[in-house]
Amino acid sequence: MASSLYFILPALGGYTLTSLYLLKNPQILHKKKRAAFHCTHISHRGGSGERLESTMEAFTHAVEQGTGMLELDCHLTRDGHVVVSHDENLLRQTGHDVTISSLNLEELPLQKDRLEVTFYAGHYSTGTDRKFTLLEEVFRKFPKMPVNIEIKEDNSLLMEKVSNMVKQYDREDLTVWATVDSTIMKKCRRTNSTMPYSFSMRRGLQLLLLYYSGLLPFVPLGESFLQFYLPRIINRTYIPEERLLKNRMVIYLIEKLTMKKSLFKHLANRGIQVHLFVCNEDPDIEAAFEVGATGVMTDYPTLLTDYLHRHRSQD
Repeated sequence: MASSLYFILPALGGYTLTSLYLLKNPQILHKKKRAAFHCTHISHRGGSGERLESTMEAFTHAVEQGTGMLELDCHLTRDGHVVVSHDENLLRQTGHDVTISSLNLEELPLQKDRLEVTFYAGHYSTGTDRKFTLLEEVFRKFPKMPVNIEIKEDNSLLMEKVSNMVKQYDREDLTVWATVDSTIMKKCRRTNSTMPYSFSMRRGLQLLLLYYSGLLPFVPLGESFLQFYLPRIINRTYIPEERLLKNRMVIYLIEKLTMKKSLFKHLANRGIQVHLFVCNEDPDIEAAFEVGATGVMTDYPTLLTDYLHRHRSQD
């Protein structure tokens, strides 16, 4: 046993030193990804704190404020239209307990004239536009704007329609597949493999295992984006429904395990953009950039624009 340590310990030491060196210098093994865009300012649901979420008014306002990317979710109506909405069930947004998939486009109710901001408890947004918009309308109005599309349901027809629309408007390099579900992501990738895509939840956990085992610098990564909660917002500006996330110790551990500057810097050096969300106060925006985020997602595009302008002028 003692003799074997003479071989094991130097090998482990060499592995550790090599891993640490490659973590800081990933270009030695991996060609840096070259994205068509790089964004520091992402508007969550179009900036749902300043206008009613996912409306054309919200998207237009966010673009006018200088956002670099629109984040949105899509669902399919009964008659086959791709509608922009976070929820499939419209009770929260409209007061009507109906699903988008059970209605034709013309039957969709209007949104409430006042909605609580999901990631800023106790704060509400209003707007003059209460109509659900179509994904195609967003593509048509903002042809050069990067769009992050989260697919929440395992619906092959929805994925095909989104993919076909992306191709029709020649924006495969500007539109990102996003979902927390790895099975859905695999189907999205099979539907359109040319679009960039983000880490699913399972792939994110694998990323952490690779990082802590020291294997990450040796492993190729297909994803172009890592999008994750800024843990410090949980139970403060964002009140989760899951009981587990209401436990302060759990959030503390999540923060300590995930908010690693060396990990984010490694990903950025490989051309993988790191977006932390949803930051609706200056201290949270600052904390996200401080830990190594390349971009911040917010419900308040004006707030983030003002923050970026102030800090650029200071630099």
